[in-house]
Amino acid sequence: MMPLAFAKSAFPENAVPALIALLVIVVLAGFFLIIARRYKRCPSNKILVIYGRTSRGQTAKTVHGGGTFVWPLLQSYDYISLEPMQIEIPLQGALSLENIRVSVPSVFTVAVGTETEQMNNAAVRLLSLTRGEIMKQAEDIIFGQLRQVIASMKIEEINKDRDVFLTKVQSSLEPELSKIGLVLINVNIKDLTDESGYIEAIGRKAASEAINQAEIDVAKQEQLGAIGVAAADKERSIQVAELEKVRDVGTKSAERDRSVEIAELDRDRIIGEKRAEFTRESAVRDAQREMRIQVADADAHAVTGENEARALIAKTNADLQVQEANAYQIGETRQREAKAAVLEAEYLAQAKAAEAQGKKIEAEKRAELEATARAVKAQTIVDAEAAAERDRIRAEGEAKANFARLEAEARGQYEILAKKGQGLREIIESCGGADQAFRMLMLEHIDHIAETAANAISNIKFDKIVVWDGAQGGDGTGGTGTSRFLRGLAGSLPPALQMMRDIGGVEMPDFFGKLILEDDQPKAPDADSEAPDGDAKPGKTPPKGS
Repeated sequence: MMPLAFAKSAFPENAVPALIALLVIVVLAGFFLIIARRYKRCPSNKILVIYGRTSRGQTAKTVHGGGTFVWPLLQSYDYISLEPMQIEIPLQGALSLENIRVSVPSVFTVAVGTETEQMNNAAVRLLSLTRGEIMKQAEDIIFGQLRQVIASMKIEEINKDRDVFLTKVQSSLEPELSKIGLVLINVNIKDLTDESGYIEAIGRKAASEAINQAEIDVAKQEQLGAIGVAAADKERSIQVAELEKVRDVGTKSAERDRSVEIAELDRDRIIGEKRAEFTRESAVRDAQREMRIQVADADAHAVTGENEARALIAKTNADLQVQEANAYQIGETRQREAKAAVLEAEYLAQAKAAEAQGKKIEAEKRAELEATARAVKAQTIVDAEAAAERDRIRAEGEAKANFARLEAEARGQYEILAKKGQGLREIIESCGGADQAFRMLMLEHIDHIAETAANAISNIKFDKIVVWDGAQGGDGTGGTGTSRFLRGLAGSLPPALQMMRDIGGVEMPDFFGKLILEDDQPKAPDADSEAPDGDAKPGKTPPKGS
């Protein structure tokens, strides 16, 4: 009881709430003080690197400028300086493109980059490194890339085009420095020397060329002074000659243009006349060719119609044969059915007769006879139907075969006639008209016509030819019997000669004679009329003749 009493006496009851409030204030102040101490600000010449528990997928968080909270126990922080670093590169004995060793002492200025990727790379690879260690890494990278650039260029290119050399160095070096978070600020090439003295020789050569060029320029100026006077005189003479030439050329050119224009006008007139004449003749030829083509097309359509009519006739004949076969099948079937009915009636009559006569045939025998009769009837009907069907199928097959054969023949005839029509059309076009083509074909086959006419009378036996002539040697018309015989012989020439002229347009020579119309021919004397003197009458012995 004593401690409790002491507590009550030491702390009055009204002091406890004040003590609690004071304690809360102290705790809050300490908390705010801790938070304020954990807010880190980043100077402009540094990078704040926060590591520990950062965003997912990042090893560190980098901040340039401003500030951020660093949570106690979970995170920690450090700084990376952004101050530039000058690195001496005493490059000696680097091989150029010509395999000449070159010394290129230079100074490179680098620093940590402020891009997000560069700051992250610097946080990963340069954090906690000293300035000397960072410069050592950059120096190694610069040495390697600088040797690579020198190996890709000639000494003259390096010495003459420094800007190109520096551009290649920067483009080759910046990606490699960026991998560790550095950027290239400046490149300063101090000197360029080589062991063989090639660059010094180039300098001496350039100096000699400059001196020689100066002396050449002086000589050229003196030469130009002497040439100027001669050139002025020559220019004056040339200008005078040029003006005279232009005058003469202008005159001749005008005369030539006048002659050329007149010739062109005459040529255009002649060409126009020839072109009009050619157009007129072409129009006439086109009209004739179109007429011939229309005639040939009409012939082809006529042949097509005839072939279609033949095909329709063949189809009609085939349908008729099929209908006849069907009718024959029906007739044969009914005939066989009738015969089967007769046989059935005969068998039934025999069965009834047998039953009436002796009544000895038992019911089983009668049934057997009836079954036999029905079986015979059914077999007869089946045979009849089978025979009729076989005949119908054979007739139908023959009809289809005839139709196919006739159709094939019709198609063949159509193709033959079509090709023949096409050939005739081409012949007509090549001959220049149907009349000319027909005459050419007639002349081409004149030997066959003559051969046919000769074969017609080749089998006739001529023993002798008797000419009846009068004793007076005349007939009162100015001609003898022999002349009448020759006129009759000319009149009996084959009518094909006249047909050749009327149809084919082939005019036969005049020495074949002319045909006399029937009305103009002299009438033969009657049998009872009196014959001329010296002529033989029927029933009388003719005089001797040959």
